[in-house]
Amino acid sequence: MKKIALFVMVMAVAVAGLSFAQAKPDFSGKWAPKVDAAAPVPPAGGGGRGGMGGGPMTVKQTATELTQERTMGENTMTTVFKLDGTESVNKTQRGESKSTAKFDGGKLVVKTVSEGQNGPQEATATWSLSADGKELTIVTTNARGDRTMTYTKQ
Repeated sequence: MKKIALFVMVMAVAVAGLSFAQAKPDFSGKWAPKVDAAAPVPPAGGGGRGGMGGGPMTVKQTATELTQERTMGENTMTTVFKLDGTESVNKTQRGESKSTAKFDGGKLVVKTVSEGQNGPQEATATWSLSADGKELTIVTTNARGDRTMTYTKQ
């Protein structure tokens, strides 16, 4: 009887640990770019972000979708990603983009193909949260290389 009780207890701990390990982070909130005082100041008017939108954003997340909203001047750009790995289509300044988003452990990986000046451009953005949930890091990889943006929760 003691062996059965021990087995049941070990299995309960294993299942609890497994479900904890599979927990998906919630990126919801208002996020502001973290400013690195040592970084060079971008040139006036250019923003230094290559049109990739490094400003403040609001993220809303449900079990099935993540919505990212950015305000640039008087324009608001909303991007919606389905979180099940199926394709999401969003309008951009140059047409439309097609993305797939899915969780890889504690990270969200978003692969996007969009129209660029020289044809289709591919990018992969990997979202991750700090252990305390107060910092969001998005590493974007495309033909130009990697770009890391860090945000703090407001």
